[in-house]
Amino acid sequence: MNKGLVYSTDHGSMCPDCGRPVAGCCCGDVNWEKIARTDGTVRVRYEKSCRKGKGVTVISGLPLNQAGLEKVSREFKKRFGAGGTVHAGVIEVQGDRCDQITGELRSRGYTVK
Repeated sequence: MNKGLVYSTDHGSMCPDCGRPVAGCCCGDVNWEKIARTDGTVRVRYEKSCRKGKGVTVISGLPLNQAGLEKVSREFKKRFGAGGTVHAGVIEVQGDRCDQITGELRSRGYTVK
């Protein structure tokens, strides 16, 4: 199985987690509509604007539904000892944690920018 495969002419869209075709996917928390709209790259950036000088690390492009995003957010907040939230399909973690989060997402098999 090739986890990096996104689309196959034999099967159509492929699940990034289990590597199976979407029709035979066993993953319950993947949001297939979001995968179709994105390029498959998770983007991590640090933002300070409109936050009264307080910076947050913003993670966008994760192909998960709301429950999956909240689960990942809880894991990151617990691991890094920071606050955060899930808002409009993106995860926000307080502080500049770009390098740590990028490393964690890469270890989980995501393509990160």
